[in-house]
Amino acid sequence: MNEHLLDDIVIVGGGTAGWMTAAALGNLLRGTKTKVTLIESEEIGTVGVGEATIPPIIAYNEMLGIDENEFIRETKATFKLGIEFVDWYEKGSSYIHPFGDFGVDFDAIPFYQYWFHKALAGEKDDLFAYSLMVEACRKKKFMRPLKDRPKSALAGINYAFQFDAALYAAYLRRYAEDRGIVRVEGRVGNVAQDSETGHVQSVTTTDGRTLSADFFIDCSGFRGLLIEGALATGYEDWRSHLPCDRAVAVPCEKIDEPIPYTRATAREAGWQWRIPLQHRTGNGYVYCSDYIDDDAACETLLSNLDGKPLGDPRLLRFVTGHRKKFWNKNVLALGLAAGFMEPLESTSIHLIQTSIARLLTHFPDKRFNLADIEAFNSRTLFEYERVRDFLVLHYTATKRDDTPFWRHCQSIRTSDNLQRRMNQFRASSRIFSEPNDIFGTASWVAVMYGQGITPEASNPLIAKMPMERIRHVITSIGNTIATASDQMPAHKTFIDDCVGS
Repeated sequence: MNEHLLDDIVIVGGGTAGWMTAAALGNLLRGTKTKVTLIESEEIGTVGVGEATIPPIIAYNEMLGIDENEFIRETKATFKLGIEFVDWYEKGSSYIHPFGDFGVDFDAIPFYQYWFHKALAGEKDDLFAYSLMVEACRKKKFMRPLKDRPKSALAGINYAFQFDAALYAAYLRRYAEDRGIVRVEGRVGNVAQDSETGHVQSVTTTDGRTLSADFFIDCSGFRGLLIEGALATGYEDWRSHLPCDRAVAVPCEKIDEPIPYTRATAREAGWQWRIPLQHRTGNGYVYCSDYIDDDAACETLLSNLDGKPLGDPRLLRFVTGHRKKFWNKNVLALGLAAGFMEPLESTSIHLIQTSIARLLTHFPDKRFNLADIEAFNSRTLFEYERVRDFLVLHYTATKRDDTPFWRHCQSIRTSDNLQRRMNQFRASSRIFSEPNDIFGTASWVAVMYGQGITPEASNPLIAKMPMERIRHVITSIGNTIATASDQMPAHKTFIDDCVGS
């Protein structure tokens, strides 16, 4: 058996994807005979727009044994409790998609179903006030969950991070190199393949150095140097679902204390992100080039900054979609080499993380079992499709028809899965989580309701309960959430405590 174990792994490309992969492998392969080498070139820039994450990033950091306060300090991170969507349903509208549930379930029925039952009876208030994360966002509060008090409302805090992607990659590089990962500076100029199997055998840098390996991980960005350049795997184009194909990005000066959430504001031909960090604010405009040119997009972005720009806007071109195989022969693609989902719900880093976890579950030996590879590809495709559907929901559940872009969005075809979810919610105010969903029930409720999908009926089981009891329980939960959010420290204060300011 030992003769089949991998001797050498080469990661082509650094950035977030490369160094997340290297850190994970360095941690788990430490003390084994398998050597891991990462090759990257300082001449090749990274996209680095994925500065916001979702809560599972905490599990990745915990797997590596990372001290969270050190991580916050080294990456200039802030905490994130959700995403605010401005002008998506219609101009002047806004809502926050929170990380965490609405209220507390009772009598084995989700809280949000009681709220809709009460609203349909004519007693409608603010659903989002029953989310602790939303209330904390509104009050600019943050704290970690009180794990030693499981019955407290403060035990249910779910959070992620907003950080400087370049600093994050540098932080993980130090971590990986401390655990035996070897970094090689260079640009890959040639790829050699086995004439019979088609497997990649080695890569050669432009200055003549050759690196051989049993297994290659392609983190080379959009170009997919190995997965596409060498193996011609093919790409599934999803622009018919998600039409945005460009972005301009620029950081600006910080003008206020950082808020504990990301903001996505709908614009004429796409949307603008705002990501607050400790030292600056990240900004970008994701748009469809069929409806606005690059110069106008840059002008729109620069005219909507809340601080002085710290450079010139950087233009990025992309095609939303994925490789037809994420793992092909002895090459696994991660990050932008695998596919691209626009950063509307901060899933880019998460898709890297879950693919790393899936790699560890299906970790190969030199025989490269086809069943494992197919299982990896199938599960990864499922995940990409679910992310796609959730993103499409934002574009299609809207009253916006004030520009050609938004009128086009109303014609986007929804998948059967997404249409079923919307139909069920509209008909009965119910949503059911599916196995391995990235986004939980509360996420679907927040976006559907926040963008104008209103249930027409409630769960019939609730009709048996006296309205007086429903009203009392909902009011009590609302009071508990308001009190808990008041008790939380200011977000800026919490960050200062973390970094020792």
